[in-house]
Amino acid sequence: MALVENTLFGVKDKIKIAIERLKAFEPKDGYYLAFSGGKDSVVIKELADMASVRYDAHYSLTTVDPPELVKFIKSQHPDVIIDKPEETMWELIVRKRMPPTRIVRYCCDLLKERHGIGRVVVTGVRWAESTRRKTARGLVNIGSPKTGAILNNDNIESRRMVESCYQKQKTLLNPIIDWSDDEVWEFIEKYNVEYCKLYDEGFSRLGCIGCPMAGSEGMEKDFERWPMYKRFYIRAFQKMIEKRKADGLKTDWETGEECMRWWINEKTPEDAPMYDLLEDL
Repeated sequence: MALVENTLFGVKDKIKIAIERLKAFEPKDGYYLAFSGGKDSVVIKELADMASVRYDAHYSLTTVDPPELVKFIKSQHPDVIIDKPEETMWELIVRKRMPPTRIVRYCCDLLKERHGIGRVVVTGVRWAESTRRKTARGLVNIGSPKTGAILNNDNIESRRMVESCYQKQKTLLNPIIDWSDDEVWEFIEKYNVEYCKLYDEGFSRLGCIGCPMAGSEGMEKDFERWPMYKRFYIRAFQKMIEKRKADGLKTDWETGEECMRWWINEKTPEDAPMYDLLEDL
């Protein structure tokens, strides 16, 4: 079994180690368990139960969540607290006056990262899910990617098991940071842990519908599966363009459809008509 390894220093049981990590850092007020409904989240929640540590689990609703994922959380994890945002993604796009991108990820900060302040937050972050290992720097600085910044749910190689985020006033515990994808699925099968069946449809990630971090292919796949959300984005982009014009700001897009085509096919920051206007944010 991959979760139990023979090393030069003896047998390494990753399940036992993860449980010991959870026990070792348990705060007096219990953990804030950041629950996304994905495979890693169901594993850390199961591990927290096995460790008999106190926690309250929270799901940050973004308003662009896969409906099947929300239904799964409500049916299989009724104890998870669903935190609703102060504004929807559609309202946020208009207020920010530009689409969220891989470079400007304001949606993550405002819709996901505002919870768990002052708490010890348990996450399912893992090195194996990294897509930016070569360029990642720093420990945990929430802010501009140019300074090596990363968000709570970023999976990059420089992440550590225990982290402190002074700006967000959080301590992050990543108990399965050294687990592989195969080990996560092995645990799910071994302990008969329920998981969202979108994985069985070929989805490898269950984040926000249309997330730019999934790349063009992932975004197209999302919009084929949930075409209604593509229409919602186009409508929000149209209102965003009208807002920019009303505020006297430059825009090279005339319609929401034009913006959508660029958004899905974005290649580099230089391709964006409005990257010279980031100060407008």
